[in-house]
Amino acid sequence: MILSINQPAYLPWLGYFQRIARSDLHVILDHVQFEKNSMVNRNRIRTHDGWCWLTVPIKTRHRFGDLVIHRLTLADDPRWRRKHWDSLRFNYAKAPYFAEHAGFFEASYQRDWQYLIDLNLHLTRYLLDAFAINTPLLRSSQLMVDGEKSQLLLNLCRSCGADRYLSGPFGRDYLDLDAFSAAGIQVEFDDYQHPRYTQIQSRFEPYMSAVDLLFNQGPASLKILLAQIHSKAP
Repeated sequence: MILSINQPAYLPWLGYFQRIARSDLHVILDHVQFEKNSMVNRNRIRTHDGWCWLTVPIKTRHRFGDLVIHRLTLADDPRWRRKHWDSLRFNYAKAPYFAEHAGFFEASYQRDWQYLIDLNLHLTRYLLDAFAINTPLLRSSQLMVDGEKSQLLLNLCRSCGADRYLSGPFGRDYLDLDAFSAAGIQVEFDDYQHPRYTQIQSRFEPYMSAVDLLFNQGPASLKILLAQIHSKAP
């Protein structure tokens, strides 16, 4: 059984979804500490002349050291919701498949979210469904598994019964491969090569949120998403 593990992300990029698509089970790593400038609460979208960040404001004052991801709450100012929806609408209104999905996103940004994890999973599950990716999701906060870094990931693999772990490329820097091997778990590193596809803007810009692919390519998205897969054993 192939397992992948990632922290939750706001409107994740393509590599996030292709790793889930290649897995039999995916664990949302939501019981670890939030790191500033991570993708947990932000991502990038295209603009007419480049790209911009969409960042969800969260409450951090007097809480550093106690910012477990699944307990992160959103800032009281609701204006970000209007800003994010307006940004999507303004920059993608002319995209071929935007209208097909606009109702979901407009309704999502009208909701009064309390926890970031709920917002992220709501959006991620919609995108998984839109891409026809059926991989089950589990949240690490519900699995009662502990450990640090490599040991935590190994313990999650054991808890889920995985015999293959699909890691991101940066796993090479910290995974204890001997420990995984001793546990009978094969590690593969996912070196994702970003595909090119037609965007409504004239110059292609990679590494955007996956909504960029969805709005531009619609039902062709999954084929594009999985077009260039490169996995390497350690």
